[in-house]
Amino acid sequence: MKKEKKEILKKHGYALTGEESGAKLCQWVREKLMNGDSCYKEDFYDIDCHRCLQMSPALDICNQSCLFCWRYQDYKNQAKIDFDDPERIVEKSLQAQKELVSGFGGEERCSKKMWEEARNPNQVAISLAGEPTFYPHLGELIRQYEKRGMSTFLVTNGTKPDVLEKLETLPTQLYITLAAPNKNIFEKLCVPRSKNLWNRLKDSLELLNSLDTRTVVRHTLVEGWNIGWESEYAELLKKADPDFIEAKGYVFVGDSRRRMSIDNMPSHKTVRGFAEKLSRLTGREVLQEKERSRVVLIGDDPSNQRL
Repeated sequence: MKKEKKEILKKHGYALTGEESGAKLCQWVREKLMNGDSCYKEDFYDIDCHRCLQMSPALDICNQSCLFCWRYQDYKNQAKIDFDDPERIVEKSLQAQKELVSGFGGEERCSKKMWEEARNPNQVAISLAGEPTFYPHLGELIRQYEKRGMSTFLVTNGTKPDVLEKLETLPTQLYITLAAPNKNIFEKLCVPRSKNLWNRLKDSLELLNSLDTRTVVRHTLVEGWNIGWESEYAELLKKADPDFIEAKGYVFVGDSRRRMSIDNMPSHKTVRGFAEKLSRLTGREVLQEKERSRVVLIGDDPSNQRL
């Protein structure tokens, strides 16, 4: 990674754990420690969000430049990268989390018990920045976290179905982001940086039901861009048959503010309306929602949400 980008990431609050990997404290860890407010993933999937480590093994690599992405992009080409060792990434990311939450130990509003728990995460979201499926030791990375008693959530753009199919260790939960109902919108909104990515994404969706883990398809909804094509989304979802579907509103934060406007944030009412239409089209039901996060969960059996 270029020195200039490392400095930018550090200013943005990233703790670098190698040449290509890093961790960053999620805002919901702060919210839980200081105010007791929880992430929607805690409500939906029964994790302790103050014990969640947010990291990426491939900070500087992605094959898309999504307009709604809040991360600092400036991604390099994927060739000739010296990737970090998975066990070293795990150890350094766990140490980084301790350092990132250290300041909360002196806060009167923060429970000492909860702070100690936050210093010892039991959940990892492999989703921070970049596209994690470019990391060649992804299965081993997941295994190393699970060896330490941690649940693992892997979030991917779905453009590397070959990697998902060959993972020797599957995550506790696999997310695929589906932010477009068709190729035309995909190319304009997700801005693929190489050819044939829409077809690869569809291949990943068709693969999803064969993977022996809990699966989620997330729709990142952007006002004026990708809302209103519920029938097309439904056809793709029928092929994927995920355990759960998330309808999640885009938030006007981070570097996305260079490309989007606040008007691109859908209201929770819009997100809920999208979810209700989609649930009818897929023969499912709305299970839960969290208005503050503008997110709605769709599925069949709510008992499958628990880890």
